[in-house]
Amino acid sequence: MKLTSKGRYAVMAMADLAKTNAIQPISLTEISLRQGISISFLEQIFLKLKNHDLVKSSRGPSGGYLLSRSPNEIKLSSIIKAVDEAVKTVGCKKESKKGCNGKSIKCITHNLWDDLETHINNFFEKNTLQDIIFRVNNNQQKELN
Repeated sequence: MKLTSKGRYAVMAMADLAKTNAIQPISLTEISLRQGISISFLEQIFLKLKNHDLVKSSRGPSGGYLLSRSPNEIKLSSIIKAVDEAVKTVGCKKESKKGCNGKSIKCITHNLWDDLETHINNFFEKNTLQDIIFRVNNNQQKELN
């Protein structure tokens, strides 16, 4: 299974926007400093997020980005898809009769990896940015107690 840095960083950056609950746009520099992601990589990511209507931008000295919708309306799967990522745990095409190993049948563990892919994608589909923020706030509260 492979979820690249692009997918992980897109979710991190979007969670950063959601956590700040900003009324004013947040600059990529601020996100970069808080999350340790290069500005040039964030620029690439946010262009794709904007093209998929997940964020809105404003220019100028106080410019930056805001979420286009409430955090509870933005699914993690939407973020991952927006940056052209996919969670794929099998090396073959599902509709193909050929297996990952190039043979005419699927490998003995094909269904296991296929089920894992379905489980992971369902997890990303069911969870939103709000779920991430809820977990962060719960963990911070536990650390204070």
